[in-house]
Amino acid sequence: MQQNGSSASNASNGSNGSNGRQALSFSPLPAATTTRVRRFIQERRTLPLPRVMVVFSAAGDTEKPGDAAMSSSDSAAEEDFRKPASPAPSFALSKKPLRSSLNTPEQEFPEVISLNVGGTYFTTRLSTLRRYEDTMLAAMFSGRHHIPRDAEGRYFIDRDGTYFADILNFLREGELPHRDRVRAVHREAQYYALGPLLDSLEDTQPLTGEKVRQAFLDLMPYYRDNLVRIVEIAKLRAVQKKARFAKLKICVYKEEMPITPYERPLFNSLRFERSDSEAKLFEHHCEVDVSFGPWEAVADVYDLLHCIVSDLDERGITAEQQCIGVCDKHLINHYYCKRPIYEFKITWW
Repeated sequence: MQQNGSSASNASNGSNGSNGRQALSFSPLPAATTTRVRRFIQERRTLPLPRVMVVFSAAGDTEKPGDAAMSSSDSAAEEDFRKPASPAPSFALSKKPLRSSLNTPEQEFPEVISLNVGGTYFTTRLSTLRRYEDTMLAAMFSGRHHIPRDAEGRYFIDRDGTYFADILNFLREGELPHRDRVRAVHREAQYYALGPLLDSLEDTQPLTGEKVRQAFLDLMPYYRDNLVRIVEIAKLRAVQKKARFAKLKICVYKEEMPITPYERPLFNSLRFERSDSEAKLFEHHCEVDVSFGPWEAVADVYDLLHCIVSDLDERGITAEQQCIGVCDKHLINHYYCKRPIYEFKITWW
């Protein structure tokens, strides 16, 4: 009787204890994990340590309990197959710029600089090269850029040194080159971004005259295209005929509309006013290869012919021209086209 009572009391105590405290429960391991553990025990190998992934979040971010439970239960079977996350670059943790962390000192130069400009040697002072701040030479020798050296230790500049002496003479004393070297030195000054020298050269001949000439040629926006057309036609005809030269007919006229010699004294202005209906009667194209005109300027036909021959000569093309007559095409009534026609002879060799 006492045993039954004690057992009953123990049972009642056990039931009361279960009501006051929850019993711990363990969920069984997945089948894949159990098989893996048994294999390691049979082979008498040491079980690998579990890998732990630590995720850092911002201070204001909080993890929800449901998310933690779901991540722990879902990742239990795949923990051995997951690769650890790659660490962030070390320089990303530093707020300092990368250049300041390297602490690279600026390059120092001697007071006297030896230069090798395209194979031509020069010697000058460092202060001469730094005379004007906003120039290429001042930037090169500021210490912020690397400058290669030749076998003798001279600082090397990959540029033709033919006109570099004129650059140095201007930096030393403000001396300008001779007139026949102005154009070439101007190109070098553009390369070295030497603004004061550019301003000085543009106020001297022949660059000043070139400005005036370009202002005249700007009245004919097709001028450059016509030069290219002259060269192409002359080359094609020379190749077809296997000849040393080629001839072209070029019309150069200043007046806006073709007129007769008897009309000329009646007009004193450069622009001849006619109605639209009358203008259509005078519209025609002379039978030539290339036409230049009309334009409104004091410069005459001979001035434009000089520009054409000079620009062709700069391209290495020898050209000769002569007037061979006028168009003389009948338009209406007693009106005839009196535009002058010039024959250009282009010699190739």
